[in-house]
Amino acid sequence: MRKVQVRTGKPYEIIIEDGIVSKAGEYIRSLTKAMRAVVVSDTNVAPIYAEKVLGSLRENGFEVSLFVFEAGESSKRLATIEKMYKHFFEHNITRTDIVVALGGGVTGDMAGFAAASYLRGIYFVQIPTSLLSQVDSSVGGKTGVDLETGKNLVGAFWQPIVVLIDPKTLDTLPEKFYTDGLGEVVKYGCIRSKTLFERLEKENAKDFIRDIIFECVSIKRDVVEKDECDKGERAILNFGHTFGHALEKLNNYKFITHGEAVSAGAAIITRISEEKGLTEKGTAKRLELLLEKYGLPCNSDFSLSDIVKATRGDKKSTGNGINFILLKSVGECYIKKLNTEDFEEFFGL
Repeated sequence: MRKVQVRTGKPYEIIIEDGIVSKAGEYIRSLTKAMRAVVVSDTNVAPIYAEKVLGSLRENGFEVSLFVFEAGESSKRLATIEKMYKHFFEHNITRTDIVVALGGGVTGDMAGFAAASYLRGIYFVQIPTSLLSQVDSSVGGKTGVDLETGKNLVGAFWQPIVVLIDPKTLDTLPEKFYTDGLGEVVKYGCIRSKTLFERLEKENAKDFIRDIIFECVSIKRDVVEKDECDKGERAILNFGHTFGHALEKLNNYKFITHGEAVSAGAAIITRISEEKGLTEKGTAKRLELLLEKYGLPCNSDFSLSDIVKATRGDKKSTGNGINFILLKSVGECYIKKLNTEDFEEFFGL
């Protein structure tokens, strides 16, 4: 077992332990006197893990119910949240009860947002079952849904009371989604850990996945503690995401996973920044080789012009510009704000 303490406005622990899914009720009961618990999951994860979590919650004195939605980014909409609210009401969920997010990033984002907004806020727990959610989205309190105009445009900062990470759940993860999560892992190596990046280059990620999870959540913890509500340094976690979100939008959130989009976005912006002398020479090629090693994309079929246009309206916009995260070198990054009127010159459009 490994633990990471997160000292935000509402402090909590991240617990990494094989088999913790089956003991979730015990951990959750130690943190709350809630009578009822709603487990929120999707059609992929619920058949595998829901009964284990529900059974553990029952054994520890909770009245339980299960809300299941259709798996996929296309469900990450306000319409699904409204169905969650209805379920909460029908099962008598009060402000002293609890929501348990069981699944990947979409599940955690939506269950967290529903918890943040129902009755103006009820407690929730993250039990991430995908690599992407274990290394990134389950930590830090960002919750939300997509709109037709863009990704994660509606949401709230709402910290969980605990994050329970069971690396054994990755054994049932389809290879495509394992690869998806590695896109975020590479991101952490790029922005904050040259050591992690080099280890990913030299070894196979699956051989040290528990170390990867611990290092990634530790890095994110350090950043979030300094900037819980994303007003400054936390922006570095968006490396690759500005173009990544644009690519997801251009693909109608269907033909590319989040990790794939972030990987392509990171490679594209790094090639551009290196060409402009803003990034150490050789960094882009090194990044491309690592992404290729793990089956992640470095390019897009969409033109740079289309990608740049699709960034307009991105939630990272500030005033009349957008903050792009650029690499100085592997393991070191910085924030560069580009005004919209400078886009054409900077991107050579």
